[in-house]
Amino acid sequence: MTAAAATARPTRPSRAKRNASLLALGVLLVWALVTLQFDPAKIVELPGGMGHVFYLMYLQSGPDWSYLPNALRAMLESLEMAWIGTVIGAVISLPLGFFGAKNVSSGLVSNAMRQVLNGIRAFPELVLAVVIFIPIAGLGPVAGALALGLHSVGTLGKLTAEVVEGIDGGPVEAARATGARALQVQRWGVLPQVMPEIVAFWLYRFEINIRASAVLGVVGAGGIGFLVQQTIVFNRFRLTGTALIVVIGITILVDTVSGWLRRRIIQGSGARVQGEFIEQPELVEAV
Repeated sequence: MTAAAATARPTRPSRAKRNASLLALGVLLVWALVTLQFDPAKIVELPGGMGHVFYLMYLQSGPDWSYLPNALRAMLESLEMAWIGTVIGAVISLPLGFFGAKNVSSGLVSNAMRQVLNGIRAFPELVLAVVIFIPIAGLGPVAGALALGLHSVGTLGKLTAEVVEGIDGGPVEAARATGARALQVQRWGVLPQVMPEIVAFWLYRFEINIRASAVLGVVGAGGIGFLVQQTIVFNRFRLTGTALIVVIGITILVDTVSGWLRRRIIQGSGARVQGEFIEQPELVEAV
């Protein structure tokens, strides 16, 4: 490479294309606002309405702390829903993610699996609960856990496939050089590289499922969301305030612990992944 080429400045983006793109985005925004019959006056009234609700929950008489045990039990039910949904998603998505990765699966299988995962992700947890699982399992946390689990399969499967596609090919080639069979190559050459990131994704998905479980309660899937919905319907805002304090406190606690675990897993994965293949005498014994 010549010095002139090395110091060449990048080509300036076309202003005409940039302006045309901005104009198109503006037109789409205006079209969406008009289609949705957007009323700016309601946005202006929003802070006042939120302030009034906050006053009813926390300032008029304060939260009803006698309702705290009920709120904690409902929050525990939401945590159980989120945990079961995450476990379902993790167990099913792990092999599906390998099938969806182009570097460890055939092109036809990989493309087909990617479309299946895309189709699963296309339906939000709320739609899955209302359309599929509540009619099958009835109202309650079982339907909510199944809806969270199925949606988690689509998300975690896609993330798993992308992580697998980014692996270092060295351990894979070393495993093949020893005469390892296909499953052994995946077990010793691929899995040790990707598991730290995949487990971190599982923990992050658990955080998301906690929030989603609260929303599912609104449609009768149980948990803290159902309790909040019922207290609002009957204008028991003091109870709603208590429930929201529990939701915020538990969510912050879980996010903090999960974030710490994810950082430890990812930061400590480098040295383990580099030496994982060498430290597995079972591979040599297996072949």
